[in-house]
Amino acid sequence: MKQHLVERELTSEGPCRSGSGPRRGRRSATVNLAESPLTWLHARGHLTDRRLAAGEQLRADWERAQLAPRVTMRWDPVRVSGGPDAELTPGERQLAAKARFDGAIAAAGPGLSDILWRVACAGEGLPSAEKALGWPVRSGKLVLGLALDRVADFYRVRG
Repeated sequence: MKQHLVERELTSEGPCRSGSGPRRGRRSATVNLAESPLTWLHARGHLTDRRLAAGEQLRADWERAQLAPRVTMRWDPVRVSGGPDAELTPGERQLAAKARFDGAIAAAGPGLSDILWRVACAGEGLPSAEKALGWPVRSGKLVLGLALDRVADFYRVRG
């Protein structure tokens, strides 16, 4: 994974996004903007390899299905001929990824899909996701772990 490191001023709520860098005499931290919250949790021993693989597979399907907001429309050519062994068009691959994503979210369940989507797909950190959902501090790790276990079962990720 390619790193995108920037210096951020440390505040009581975490690294500050505003400004070009820390002011003189203040504490700062180097932040990797390309790092996934799941990778961060895995590197610190909070997620198993199986849970990380399930979360990365979910995020990959979310990106392949192009579920993120977009501004313009796609005008891909339509495939007219082809047998059962023909390659899938980009649109068909997108629909297949969307079906896998929807299946994985459904497997996680309605109570667990919120934290799963926020952390694995949207890239929110656990503290931000817990706060947005109105959950107690440090409850997100437990709930995210349960959701990732269900998604790992859906994707048939081995332990």
